[in-house]
Amino acid sequence: MQVAPHNETVEIRVRSNGLTLCARIEGPTQAPPILLIMGLGMQLVAWPEPFRAPLIAAGFRVVSFDNRDSGLSTPMDHLGTPDLFWASLRYSLRMKVNAPYRLEDMAADTLGLLDALELERAHVVAVSMGGMIGQILAAVHPERVASFSCLMSSSGSRQLPGPTLAARAALLRRPRNPRNVENAIDTLEHLMRVIGSPRYPTEPAELRAQVAGWVRRAYRPAGTIRQLVAIAASGDRSGLLSQVRAPTLVVHGLLDPLIPVAAGRDLARRIPGARLEVIEGMGHDLPPALLPQLAELVLEHVVQSSTRPHEEA
Repeated sequence: MQVAPHNETVEIRVRSNGLTLCARIEGPTQAPPILLIMGLGMQLVAWPEPFRAPLIAAGFRVVSFDNRDSGLSTPMDHLGTPDLFWASLRYSLRMKVNAPYRLEDMAADTLGLLDALELERAHVVAVSMGGMIGQILAAVHPERVASFSCLMSSSGSRQLPGPTLAARAALLRRPRNPRNVENAIDTLEHLMRVIGSPRYPTEPAELRAQVAGWVRRAYRPAGTIRQLVAIAASGDRSGLLSQVRAPTLVVHGLLDPLIPVAAGRDLARRIPGARLEVIEGMGHDLPPALLPQLAELVLEHVVQSSTRPHEEA
């Protein structure tokens, strides 16, 4: 098995849960690991360097990866593309949603990644859909999660408010020509601007370059649809959250239009002992202006959690 040498970065492929996952490992090989789980349709390269760098500088080994159906990990095109209209209708009518896979499968992928990298326990930092995957991992496999930092995510409770109309429309918007790179960049850039932080907007040229890098590395719109339907099919995790034993930090933007702040407050109430940090002016992104604050919050939580005795599950 390949591992990252001291203070260097490697990108590797590992077998997990019958799939191949692309992972990036940064920092000292023997350092305590921090596992980063990205959100819907996003790739490991969506974790900004100014967020990762302080974690590495503090002496942690940072592992990020592409979820199934995103980036350079195994695509699931053989499972077909769900009909998003009918899935949405069934969800709104509280009917069972059929999906090619569920968030539980993605949590199993994540567990398999830890196994493949021979990581007994890790500090888990996760955003949006990644936070949902992290909730399952922390609840079902508490012995593998040293601490949990859950950013801009949700329990999936039906009682919570949904996205704004603008955010929902931007999420479901498709490029005029999906095979045209510039069309794909335009569509994703529009989404990031709609759901981004109103008081901390990313400079237009920087956002465009960032999104272009994501699209040119990999563009899997059908995979994003399958992940979206997986969220709907997996339902409400409220009852599961009481099983989370890891020290938990919940971070949410006050102005999040995709997953409103009520979801963050709900998570903090449902996870035993969770600490809630609501950031004014923040939306549903990781804007450059807030990266130092976000990294500081997460690092403080990870360091404090590292000094606590490990409670056996």
